[in-house]
Amino acid sequence: MNAKEQLEIIKRGVVEIIDEESLLKKLEQSISKNIPLKIKLGVDPTAPDIHLGFTVVMRKLRQFQDLGHQVILIIGDYTATVGDPSGKSKSRPRLSHEEVLKNAETYKEQFFRIVDRNKTQVIYNGEWFKNLSFENTTELMSRITVAQMLERLDFKNRYQNGNPISLHEFLYPLMQGLDSLMIESDVEIGGTDQKFNVLVGRELQKDKELCDKFSKPNQSPQIGLFMPILLGTDGKNKMSKSFGNYVGITEDPLQMFHKIYNIPDSLVENWTLLLTNFSEEHTKSFKNVLEWKFNLAFEIVSQYYGKEIAEEVSNKEKKIQSGEMIPENIQEIYLETIWDLIDILVLSEIVSSKSEGKKLIQNGGVSLDGKKVLENITNIPNESILKIGKRKFYKIMKGK
Repeated sequence: MNAKEQLEIIKRGVVEIIDEESLLKKLEQSISKNIPLKIKLGVDPTAPDIHLGFTVVMRKLRQFQDLGHQVILIIGDYTATVGDPSGKSKSRPRLSHEEVLKNAETYKEQFFRIVDRNKTQVIYNGEWFKNLSFENTTELMSRITVAQMLERLDFKNRYQNGNPISLHEFLYPLMQGLDSLMIESDVEIGGTDQKFNVLVGRELQKDKELCDKFSKPNQSPQIGLFMPILLGTDGKNKMSKSFGNYVGITEDPLQMFHKIYNIPDSLVENWTLLLTNFSEEHTKSFKNVLEWKFNLAFEIVSQYYGKEIAEEVSNKEKKIQSGEMIPENIQEIYLETIWDLIDILVLSEIVSSKSEGKKLIQNGGVSLDGKKVLENITNIPNESILKIGKRKFYKIMKGK
């Protein structure tokens, strides 16, 4: 492909490029000299698992690889011990170097389910930080002011609200920027929350004196390519384990299918754009949003488990929703006494009040042992299966 054709593919799903004209020139030079661009992603393995929110930038990396460019994955074994302050209202808990290295092993394993291992260079930034002298550290720190740091919205808000900001947090953008300088990055990919950090990298690469000091002279500033933040299954907050609104890429495929199939309608178009290669023409072929969500779930499960498993779990999901099948490991409700149905709904916090429980029953939203219930029931047998809506199942158990 020529440079303009590559650029059109690269731009898909991207929020902002700093700057697009320079990226086009880099692509043209890459083609004319037959030298791939260095595409950087820095990751701090602060947790062992990856969810779909992380995969947005990873899929973009894979696009660059398919276009012939080189991906460089920076494992932040040193930056992770500092903790990225981006978007945070308080300091992150500090991790030990040993914890970070342990997380990195499972992180890499999951990373290469999306990105081509054979076309990826993995570098730990401890290679340069562990030998960084105090003289070089202060030289690096002199390149940015406290006022510039406080222009960051997250730092600004914390400062104005009287929340503490530790000095080591100011080091983070400089450390991420030094990563770019050390590998001579051409493009750095990140979420929109990474903009400040990526721009610091650009500024460091422009600094000839600093480049000379770190033995990486004559650098062209990297392009910042920013991907949107994927909203979680609640449709409101950034996908995060702390919000419980995530879909993990290693979780049970049936659970994965179900979570995706049940996302709010408002997310379908955005998730399709960021998590699949569906064309606009293909999405127009879906008869309704449920069919679209079904195909979206099938496609994403296929990416991580293959089409055979996706076919199997999609059929199970259909049977569960129709009542032909009960999911494995359903939640059990333990009660000292088997109460009437409305009491069970309230005590198990399925509903918040008896009136809400009565309304749910009258509207046909409750089934007991495979039969729809339209009025309150007493003397419910032990180990009865309670179904709420299409897919929420509970086993009623007598006992503490």
